[in-house]
Amino acid sequence: MPNRTEDRAPRLPWAGRSYQIQTAATVISGLGNAGAPIATAFAVLRIGGGPAEIGSVTGARLAATVLFLLVGGALADRLPRHRVMVAANLGNALSQALLAVLVVAGAARLWEIVLLSAANGIALAFFAPAAEGMLMESVDQEGAGRAFALFRTALNSSQIAGAALGGTLVAVVGPGWVLGLDAVALTAAAALRALLREPAAATPPAGPGMLADLRVGWREFTSRRWLWAVVVQYSVVNAALVAAESVLGPIVADLRLGGPRPWGLVNAVMGAGLVAGGLLMVRWQPRRLLLAGTFGILAFGLPAAALAAGAPLALLGAAMFASGVGGTVYGVSWTMALQQEIPAASFSRVAAYDWCGSVALAPVGTAAAAPLAGGLGLDGALWACAGAMTLLSLLVLAVPEVRRLARCAPAAEPAAARRLRVEAAA
Repeated sequence: MPNRTEDRAPRLPWAGRSYQIQTAATVISGLGNAGAPIATAFAVLRIGGGPAEIGSVTGARLAATVLFLLVGGALADRLPRHRVMVAANLGNALSQALLAVLVVAGAARLWEIVLLSAANGIALAFFAPAAEGMLMESVDQEGAGRAFALFRTALNSSQIAGAALGGTLVAVVGPGWVLGLDAVALTAAAALRALLREPAAATPPAGPGMLADLRVGWREFTSRRWLWAVVVQYSVVNAALVAAESVLGPIVADLRLGGPRPWGLVNAVMGAGLVAGGLLMVRWQPRRLLLAGTFGILAFGLPAAALAAGAPLALLGAAMFASGVGGTVYGVSWTMALQQEIPAASFSRVAAYDWCGSVALAPVGTAAAAPLAGGLGLDGALWACAGAMTLLSLLVLAVPEVRRLARCAPAAEPAAARRLRVEAAA
């Protein structure tokens, strides 16, 4: 007679209840979130906006995220992280629903889109550090590589469908309905995340105050040269990436590629690359974590170069695919480095400094996109973005710790931290 306990044991011992719920909720929200940026960009175009107006909308969202990220990180290390995630999801759903109503009714004005995009950015600022800390706590170090790779594969699979569906629906029924679907998806994800249970040991007792918590997080961040060096590098890379793919890309798609449907298609192809990168990282466990991640970032400039060169849709899709693969290689390697090197009690604060630094220059990128295109032309601006991404990815390799930081054997993890993550995965 089979053992009932063995029957109930998960096939993947690190994929406990918390990990499974987080993965399912991320897939649901990812389906809506992938189409929302496409819908927002074309909503702006349909009220007569151009590169400057799209840049202002994207910049408002990013600026709001930067302003509130540190508060979100400190709060997530003081409160149960899943509750912070649920509240952020519901706030985001509300702002998307309001924007959807305005766009469907044909009453949306630019300042309203900017304001609601900023509200989305605030929600992300509270959600992202909590979600990253919760995920890192949900698996132990031994299963971390495969867990993070499968998590990103699930997320990016949903983004393939979401981007393709979003681009098609924008063309067929209009951007407002895509934004409405995003609000529904976010609400469903919030309901699922409400089922999470965070062990009491995972939430440290409140310290003397939030400012003191932020100082502790800052010390953790600045004491590791590999950490702040990669964040500074990625800040510039991300600014160029956002300018190229969120502002200039939709303009090129509208002028040369045929509008939202082909743009949604190549974004879906990039999602396929993200999934392929996840499958690669399930099997490949690079020893030099940051070295592998940096080579992944080198592929980020390919789509901007393809757009600038006037490449046909198939070649642009290939560039987007390669960029997606590189993105997952970087993301999994980076998350593993953080989980291995950062104390569990500081996960969300360090994640907040990471996010804050990584997106700090993105509003500058969106604001500079239109003047850059005006001075250099669309193609010149895209070449400049591709060159900046490639150069910064090479420069960070001059930092010895980036080249040398290696994966540790699971036994090297402190016993208390390992026990905490095992309990969180149960």
